[in-house]
Amino acid sequence: MPLNVKNKIWLGTLFLFILILIVGGAGIYYIIRLKDDSSAIIKANYESIDYCHTIQKALDSISIDRNGSLKKIDLALGAQENNVTEPGELLATFHARRDFNKMQNGDSSVETAKDLEVLLQKILSLNMEAIQLKNNTAQQTAAKALSIITVLCGIVFIVAFTFSYNFPSVMVAPIRELTLGMQQISNKDYGHRIHIKNKDEFGQLAKSFNDMSERLEYFQNSNLNQILFEKARAEAVINSLKDASIGIDKNDVVLFANGQALALLGVHADQVVGKKAEVLKKSNDLFRFLMEGDNSAPFKIIVADKENYFIREVVDVSQDDTQSRVIVLKNITPFKELDVAKTNFIATISHEMKTPISSVKMSLQLLENTTTGILNEEQRQLLHGIKEDCDRLLRIIAELLNLSQVETGNIQLNIKKSNPYEMLDYALESVRIQVDQKKLNLIIQKDENIPDIKADGDKTAWVLINFLTNAIRYAPERSDLAIALRRKGTMVEFSVRDQGQGIDPQYQEKIFDRYFQVPGSGKYGTGLGLAISKEFIEAQGGHIHLDSKPGEGSRFSFTLYLADL
Repeated sequence: MPLNVKNKIWLGTLFLFILILIVGGAGIYYIIRLKDDSSAIIKANYESIDYCHTIQKALDSISIDRNGSLKKIDLALGAQENNVTEPGELLATFHARRDFNKMQNGDSSVETAKDLEVLLQKILSLNMEAIQLKNNTAQQTAAKALSIITVLCGIVFIVAFTFSYNFPSVMVAPIRELTLGMQQISNKDYGHRIHIKNKDEFGQLAKSFNDMSERLEYFQNSNLNQILFEKARAEAVINSLKDASIGIDKNDVVLFANGQALALLGVHADQVVGKKAEVLKKSNDLFRFLMEGDNSAPFKIIVADKENYFIREVVDVSQDDTQSRVIVLKNITPFKELDVAKTNFIATISHEMKTPISSVKMSLQLLENTTTGILNEEQRQLLHGIKEDCDRLLRIIAELLNLSQVETGNIQLNIKKSNPYEMLDYALESVRIQVDQKKLNLIIQKDENIPDIKADGDKTAWVLINFLTNAIRYAPERSDLAIALRRKGTMVEFSVRDQGQGIDPQYQEKIFDRYFQVPGSGKYGTGLGLAISKEFIEAQGGHIHLDSKPGEGSRFSFTLYLADL
């Protein structure tokens, strides 16, 4: 019957217990023998010697107290007669009794007393010799016991040490082998097997482990073709994408790159796939730009001697605790070409429309002149409406021309030292009539002695006029309109504050976008003025800001650098 682990441990403990019993039993056995030998010496010989000494003392005092001495001798001699143990001791004791009887009967001769003394010395001599002999025997027994116990302890120590050293290894070896097997399985080595021939729990566990490994190996082999098929299909799908795609895992290792991405990077697949991103960044400028870029602004790549425009998108892929990402490059060249065509079309149409509208405006001015004839009230109203529409068309055309400059990147700036006070005065003079019409309370705040700024005077004044026009448009009648000119360290700030309805926070981030108009505010323009203002100010190295709370009005501002820096 095979032993289980519990029985093995129990038998090992029992074995050590038996060894302890053997050593302890041998020690107890020899201790008892020594005890018996000592007791025999005391009872058989020491007591006889004591009796003889008692008789001798009584003989010495017999002349003083005869009756008491005889009585002591009688008692001691009787005890000696009952404790005869050595050869010759019985005869000596018998003769001693004979001499004592003589003394008891009145014989007080010296010869009888001496004869009794001789007999007592003989008894003492026999017992002393016996004590010496038995003592030698006891010493031999003790020496023999010491030798046997020493040898036995040595043997037991060696056996116990060997057992203690080997027994844990016997118990731990299967556990170690099972642990190694589990590590191999965790490393996907499903062909690993554990060879334990024991029939105990470890053997059963090894058998179960081998069965599990066999099934895992079967599943792996059965799914391998499916996995390879899925891998090939995934690669086919990735390569069929029109957009360049690069996959990177959580350890910054490139998982895949389709044909379009390889063509843009100018490398082969084996030079990218499976490589660390940090290594590729050092050898490929485009790859470094894609990894370090953090915005989706369009960028240009020369492909086959032709400018192509792309935008970068990063798609995060999360699975359990892993985080991978896919970098996608969308080719927006056709859209860019359409946008350029649209911009050129707008610029051309705007330029072409500007001349006839200017002619219409000139004709309107001639009609307003009384030398051409007097108009009635209805004609003047119609003429005034046509004039306003012409002015509105000219403003729209001017904004479209400015927008075409912004979109083509051909903003023509004449940056030089400009007086901020002159810009402010020019802008205020341009909107003076509108301010008076709405009866606004104009509040002008100017710091003194502000140096010249580095700016394009015309475009900066245009931005300030745009701010003022918007503020006048949305400000209630008879309300305050504050214009401020402040120095802010190395910069100068222009600001316009109105007391209008303000702008909702959800629209503030979009207020500088092209064509954007705040819902519910009424369509008073094209939605291009603030977008163009932002482009003009940022092109000069400045910053544009908005501070607004619903119901408390709005404050538009921009800052530009001082000229002498």
